[in-house]
Amino acid sequence: MSQATNSNSFNHRKYRAFTPIQKPDRRWPNRVIEVAPDWCSVDLRDGNQALIEPMNPSQKLEMFKLLVDVGFKEIEVGFPAASQPDFDFVRQLIEQDLIPEDVTIQVLTQAREPLIARSFEALQGAKKAIVHLYNSTSTVQRQQVFNKSREQIKAMAVQGAHWVLNGAQQQPETDWRFQYSPESFTGTEMEYALEVCDAVIDTWQPTPACQVIINLPATVEVSSPNVYADQIEWISDNISRRDSVRISLHTHNDRGCGVAAAELGVMAGADRIEGTLLGNGERTGNMDVVTMAMNLYSQGVDPKLNFADMDRVIKVVESCTQIPVHPRHAYAGELVFAAFSGSHQDAINKCMAIDAEQRCDDPHTHWQVAYLPIDPRDLGRSYQQVIRINSQSGKGGIAYVLEQDFGLQIPRWLQVDFSPHVQQRAEHSEGEVAPADILDTFTQVYLQPDNSGSINRYTLKRSDQSDNISAEITTAKGSININGQGKGALDAFIKGLAPVLGSEIVLLDYSEHALPGKLGEQNQQAEAMAYVQVSIKGSRYCGAGRCDDIVNASLQALLNAVGRSGVTLSNSQAKRIEA
Repeated sequence: MSQATNSNSFNHRKYRAFTPIQKPDRRWPNRVIEVAPDWCSVDLRDGNQALIEPMNPSQKLEMFKLLVDVGFKEIEVGFPAASQPDFDFVRQLIEQDLIPEDVTIQVLTQAREPLIARSFEALQGAKKAIVHLYNSTSTVQRQQVFNKSREQIKAMAVQGAHWVLNGAQQQPETDWRFQYSPESFTGTEMEYALEVCDAVIDTWQPTPACQVIINLPATVEVSSPNVYADQIEWISDNISRRDSVRISLHTHNDRGCGVAAAELGVMAGADRIEGTLLGNGERTGNMDVVTMAMNLYSQGVDPKLNFADMDRVIKVVESCTQIPVHPRHAYAGELVFAAFSGSHQDAINKCMAIDAEQRCDDPHTHWQVAYLPIDPRDLGRSYQQVIRINSQSGKGGIAYVLEQDFGLQIPRWLQVDFSPHVQQRAEHSEGEVAPADILDTFTQVYLQPDNSGSINRYTLKRSDQSDNISAEITTAKGSININGQGKGALDAFIKGLAPVLGSEIVLLDYSEHALPGKLGEQNQQAEAMAYVQVSIKGSRYCGAGRCDDIVNASLQALLNAVGRSGVTLSNSQAKRIEA
């Protein structure tokens, strides 16, 4: 029997549900995050360790500069006792004075004396630094990895805390802060995790003015986020010297809930979050700082981090990690603001038109656009990236692309007429239709249709009662002179053109607008666009025209509509001038 059909190869019975703590007094479900937590980036340590090819010195420096520019005030820059490149990078930051005054670097070390000593050696001369001490406290680690008792594991943590304290006392010129992590906190008995943390706190003797950081990592995500929040709230309620402790969280994403766990953890009392840009990290990754920060931003909370240039963030992270950003990655992916569905496009188009109008009256009006939780422009994205056209798209989306990319404000009736032509092109290409292809289709159908004549020249004389027009039309077979009289230039032209066609022309709809710059170009002389819908022999036809002269554009739009009808401009009643 193959492995795929072997009933023992996929057996849920080998697992058991995580046992939640009993906490009937939980308060966090009723809380709302109103202030962003403190952030600590671990891209240069945890994120770097998770790479197939760790960052080289230039990549580390580029990442560090990005983290500073985004706004991180605490950055874990490496594990200097475990790696010479990490040690050298820490020294580079310090010796070349690359650390801004308002930024504190952090280094990680296990609770072992030589590693702690080496960490302090790396930090020699730093103005401010956090020494991050850790040892694993979970049941499985104690019993199967270290084969040590609870007392022995706690003693390791306390001894490590003493070594850290002694190292700091030997370098009093640095402003030191201490951090302790009971690694695999989520797999540790809560009473025991609290016991170890309290023992470390007693060793360091923090004060409200000189707090310590107790980091409670979901090193492996083993439960749903609400259970993690219960754990955080319980620790926060029971830990000693709470006013002298910053509770920090470091969630991983094994269950795909790293961001949710961190958010609920903040609701449960955490003060600080560790994570990486775009979630890089071991296994399924660390908590994604971009996603969590932008989640807060979307709720009107200042995230204390600035992702206005999201494309730069993506470029640097991809370059340094050699991991591409998924196109559907929240906030950052290429397609996260893109709508292909016709109904979605229509709703977005309508809502953004209303938003633009309201924002003119009140620049601070709240964002309310269907399908878009935030304004893409806030992240440096253009609206041209919002609506993408394929065979599933609708008339509203097509109109939106033409207006945003090329300035064409096609009326609703023309949208209805044009949509099937784009859909046909999309179905033929079996993929996305680029804006340039949409414009090309529009040009072929309405601006340059087959069998259409062109206005060579015209003369318009106006009186109080009527308008008289004389025009010369160039066709494939020659030129035609027409004369007409009516109410307005277009009506006069229709009256003069009808005998040429031998058929009545009824103007059903007309629209016009100025077009800044020439179509598809920038910084050129303004042109006029005109759109018409006419009825010829009981059928409707649309046409468009563009010209520096709005009258000429209108006349050409009507000729193009006539050309699409298939009726030939060759009636003998008109005076023909052979080419």
